[in-house]
Amino acid sequence: MRAVVYDEIGERPGIRRVAVPACPSDGALVRVEATGVCRSDWHAWRGHDPVPLPIIPGHEFAGVIAEAGADVTRFAPGDRVTAPFVNGCGHCEWCLRGDAQVCPDQSQPGFTRNGSFAEYVVVTAADTNLVALPDGVRTDAAAALGCRFATAFRAVTVHGRVASGDKVVVFGCGGVGLSAVMIAAALGAHVTAVDVSDAALARARELGATNVIRSTPDSAPEDAVREATGGGAQVSIDALGSPATAGAAVRSLRRRGIHVQVGLMLGDAALAPLPWDRVVAWELSVIGSHGMSAADYPAMLQLIADGRLDPAALIGSVTDLEGAIDALEAMDAPQPASAGIVIARP
Repeated sequence: MRAVVYDEIGERPGIRRVAVPACPSDGALVRVEATGVCRSDWHAWRGHDPVPLPIIPGHEFAGVIAEAGADVTRFAPGDRVTAPFVNGCGHCEWCLRGDAQVCPDQSQPGFTRNGSFAEYVVVTAADTNLVALPDGVRTDAAAALGCRFATAFRAVTVHGRVASGDKVVVFGCGGVGLSAVMIAAALGAHVTAVDVSDAALARARELGATNVIRSTPDSAPEDAVREATGGGAQVSIDALGSPATAGAAVRSLRRRGIHVQVGLMLGDAALAPLPWDRVVAWELSVIGSHGMSAADYPAMLQLIADGRLDPAALIGSVTDLEGAIDALEAMDAPQPASAGIVIARP
């Protein structure tokens, strides 16, 4: 099969002919019809997350089952499917209760093993990790769900428990942040979006943000958020992942508010402080969010099928595997909000 491969951190990946992966007895071999190019792929390629080398990147995908293992009972060849970026083991206590996204024995295509920038990708523990796609969900849109959109959906609905009329603030209007804006707005929330880019904020407004706030290095965006929300948000989401955005997001909350940390805190940022005095005195909740398991997909897919959510609106361009490499390299520079999600079709 044709696949994108890199042998060393930071070197330009190339397209090679490699062996089609073997199908595990409990897994499935999926013919990839579309795969997203995500900033998490860039982080791994640039060495911010350790990966085994050489590796095929890619973790957001949709396609058709080409082969199902002998132990798979819920899926068969020909089924249209997608999968979360975390593949749970399928038999630990967390997987059995539907929380595969925190499985201690998880694997991740594109990070712990070969991923979806290829004609075929393996999904392990298929009965736990595969998601059947409804007829009304197109392949390109489904490929945009696996990391950014699904992560935002769980952050908003499960952790944030956002309901109609709630005041929500989203820091960072990249792929995850714009997804969170769209989802919260679709649920009837009043959404405030914060970013350094006017173009990103304009896109957030198009997707349903009620208020937009441009952050600058010498500003305190939390003050503007509290003013815009009449005293603070009920839910804050840091979709960027930095000490500055995490701290400002927590300080943007009203009493008994919920902060959801979605953006990765890497390197020194992993130990960044938060205003714990306020967390305790105001009884704030601080919750980490790491993707979404296959068990939680039906509610999201139903909203898409009903037309209330449109992940396809976040797609900026569709390309091929060579274009996926170009898109990965382009992430070395800040991306305009108009760029949207890049989808590659192998």
